Amino acid sequence: MIVLTVVTMAMGCNTPNKAVVSEADVTAAVESFREVMLNPDQSAFEALFHEALTYGHSNGLVESQETCIASMVSGKFKFTGLTFSQQTIDIVGNTAIVRHELVGQTHDADKEPGEVHLKVMMVWVQDSGKLRLVARQAVKINS
Repeated sequence: MIVLTVVTMAMGCNTPNKAVVSEADVTAAVESFREVMLNPDQSAFEALFHEALTYGHSNGLVESQETCIASMVSGKFKFTGLTFSQQTIDIVGNTAIVRHELVGQTHDADKEPGEVHLKVMMVWVQDSGKLRLVARQAVKINS
């Protein structure tokens, strides 16, 4: 419900004067996100994440921009390998909805190394000429 609200709000902000987002720009933003997940950097996350970010983990935890960045930078959630596949991108004005499957090797704080298989939906919005992640939700893939 939260993601639907964010998507609706982001799409409602589209105006005819805004530049349309390109698929190449979205692909580049998603790749930047993947890279910073592997090499966490607070300033890089701040540049990619919209201040209104809603970040839903596959375990049900939902974080804000501030708590998500802290979790990633501190190593609470840590990826040592990360692959996205079967990616689709739908663009509506200044909003892009990205879906993909994620396979990640993890080594979260105080946990043994593991592997996750997820389906992910991301919502990117063009904000002051730059794509920023405003919503993300992951669910576990049943094996």
